[in-house]
Amino acid sequence: MTARTEKLDRLAELTARRDTTTGASLWTEALRRLRTSKMALIGGSVIALFVVIALVGPLIAPHDPTAQTWRDEVFVNRAVFVGPRAENWLGLDHLGRDQWSRMLVGARQTLLVGVVATLIGLAVGALVGGVSGAALAFGGRAGRSVDTLLMRSVDMLLALPSLLLAVSIAAVMGQSLTTVMIAVGVVQIPVFARLLRGSMLAQAGADYVLAARALGVRRRRIALAHVLPNSLGPVIVQTTLALATAIIEAAALSYLGLGNPDASQPEWGVMLAQAERFFVPEDLFDQASMMAVCPALGIIVTALGFTLLGEALREALDPKLRG
Repeated sequence: MTARTEKLDRLAELTARRDTTTGASLWTEALRRLRTSKMALIGGSVIALFVVIALVGPLIAPHDPTAQTWRDEVFVNRAVFVGPRAENWLGLDHLGRDQWSRMLVGARQTLLVGVVATLIGLAVGALVGGVSGAALAFGGRAGRSVDTLLMRSVDMLLALPSLLLAVSIAAVMGQSLTTVMIAVGVVQIPVFARLLRGSMLAQAGADYVLAARALGVRRRRIALAHVLPNSLGPVIVQTTLALATAIIEAAALSYLGLGNPDASQPEWGVMLAQAERFFVPEDLFDQASMMAVCPALGIIVTALGFTLLGEALREALDPKLRG
């Protein structure tokens, strides 16, 4: 009996050692792969820089972003824009305001709109997709009816182009920053709903669900405690990618004049709209063109950072690519 006990203890020790070395969880393995991914490091660095600028930008801005301090200088020389100089690193805009200060302060509003809009889409979309997926997988005939009702509503939103839907919502609700957040958030709802529903349906056919049913676990507990947590990987990846889309769409609405009604408040989309009429396509480094180039580059680079991180996270969570 003693020899058998020692063998069992030895087997348990070897099993535990194997689990700790090669049986890492999906998220642990994903984090390990992210640390070695150049795409993730570049995207994460861009996002970190953007967040830091958004948080401390108003504190380090050298000038008041709304003050027309150099208005007389600009209006005296209407044909010549003031470009970068020691006092104004990115030059002045058409009203004599410091462009560098406006870029720093505008980053916070751009980040706020993107994050809030994405959270709105994520919260509502996850609720709709989670209820629909759980109802279809575990709800029987009544569940199929619930799924049909929810998914047909989602299909109605998907039938409209995203930007057209956002513009329509913003036009109906009126011009405001809150309107932009809601409009962009509503556009994201069907994407999250469809993604979570599909992921839950895929998980519902897994072996652990069959085992839980065989053990008599309640369907509600299976759906909430097992299927839903294991279905969140693709949703988290989509959240990262949706942030990039939300920033671009929010800038587009601001560009169309549906954003903050106070045009003096800096926001990259508003700045781009104000600079558009002075843009010189033949010379991107013209002093007037710099008014449009700077906010455009800010939007592009920030969206690229979120996209790179999202793609890296998708590859890290893909079980087919796990080595």
